[in-house]
Amino acid sequence: MNYRMLAYILGYILRIQALFMLPGLAISLARGESSAVYGFLIAILLLLVVSAASFFLKPKERHFYARDGLVIVALVWIVMSVFGALPFFISREIPHFIDALFETVSGFTTTGASILTSVEAMPHGLLYWRSFTHWLGGMGVLVFLLAILPMAQGSGSSLHLMRAESPGPEVGKLAPKMRKTAVILYAIYCVMTVVQMGLLLLSGMPLFDSVCISFGTAGTGGFGVLNDSCVRYTFLQQNIIAVFMVLFGINFSIYYLLLLREFSRAFFNEELRAYLGIVTAATLLIGYNTLPFFNGDFGDSLHHAFFQVASIMTTSGFATTDFNLWPEFSRTILVVLMVIGASAGSTGGGIKVSRGLLLLKNARQTIRRMINPREVNLVRMDQEVVGEDTLHGVNVYMTFYCLIGVVSLLVISKDNFSLESNITAVLSCLNNIGPGLGAVGPMENFSAYSGLSKLVLTMDMLFGRLEIFPMLTLLLPSVWRRASQRGKVSMV
Repeated sequence: MNYRMLAYILGYILRIQALFMLPGLAISLARGESSAVYGFLIAILLLLVVSAASFFLKPKERHFYARDGLVIVALVWIVMSVFGALPFFISREIPHFIDALFETVSGFTTTGASILTSVEAMPHGLLYWRSFTHWLGGMGVLVFLLAILPMAQGSGSSLHLMRAESPGPEVGKLAPKMRKTAVILYAIYCVMTVVQMGLLLLSGMPLFDSVCISFGTAGTGGFGVLNDSCVRYTFLQQNIIAVFMVLFGINFSIYYLLLLREFSRAFFNEELRAYLGIVTAATLLIGYNTLPFFNGDFGDSLHHAFFQVASIMTTSGFATTDFNLWPEFSRTILVVLMVIGASAGSTGGGIKVSRGLLLLKNARQTIRRMINPREVNLVRMDQEVVGEDTLHGVNVYMTFYCLIGVVSLLVISKDNFSLESNITAVLSCLNNIGPGLGAVGPMENFSAYSGLSKLVLTMDMLFGRLEIFPMLTLLLPSVWRRASQRGKVSMV
């Protein structure tokens, strides 16, 4: 393990985090929010003091390997979350540190689950920081660092960081150098965010709301600045948000292909077609099923169905209505969409559409192999053969996904909420969605859960965003050390 490199990266991250807190501090100063100003100042000072130690620990070697990349990513996210919670806690706007940590991890992991009972009572500076954590966490903190700094050299070090932090079964390069890939990804991400801000401003939405909502949409997070999420916005504004949620749930490599004018490769991508097909089918089914709820107005029901399907499938978590009151059929579809999630390589969560396709394709090939053992069956995605390592990684991911979900459900069930509330709370956090059903519905929050349950759900959010394996390197170090020595660590 390259400990000096770890300290070096952590130092850079903490200094950048201090820099990113400055806009929140400026907003609080401009609005005279004294508690928030105090919280930001102390947090920034602590970040700078702690990060200063990295000046004395400059690495002799700047390369590291797969397991090192997993550990670095996991530690960076945990450390950033702890320090990111300080403005909320020090300002006493969130008086309990576990609650502040839950809110911050929910922001960075783009989950959007909240313990706040009144969002509008929060100082604007802290609301800005809360939403900005979505934007920063959406594409990945270390991907941002790779885009601006040559952090690691040789031995595929940059690729190890990108793989450990990026969602999906496989991570590849868009350009010959991984740093250029990171630059391309962040350029697309920034342009789409700015375009959405501009459209919301043109639609009449206030500047502060436009910025915060765009941060939440881009990161597919869901933190809003109003207690009722997006209910009070106009139909036009809601439709702009819904369309951009769908766009940010698409694999960013598709946009790169469009920039290269490789339209056929983009439009015939299997995952893209499956993703858009699921969104369309779910919208039509829910729109028809909720007709009585909207007094037979199909336009109204289709509008809200599209918004909620886009919100839940991309794991954004915004709401225009209390879908907790919808018919059971529609609520069940939304729960299924919670699990499926968005595309690999997007800012959305869930198990990813590509993993679902690979599981189905692998099951089909396994059945064929059982019927005709001599037949050669290969799993293909977009006309290319999928390697056994990738399929193995998907199976391992699903095993741990189910195991973590069951254990989490057992722990939080001690709080005596309904099974519906507990199951959707775990799915919401593990898939980085935000709202669930029952006691954690779109118009409710997670404040009633105990401290232990909040810690478990916080871990679920980290497991979901980092896709389990970086966190396992911290929880099961001996197992992963032996596996990495044998060269059996599969990056998924």
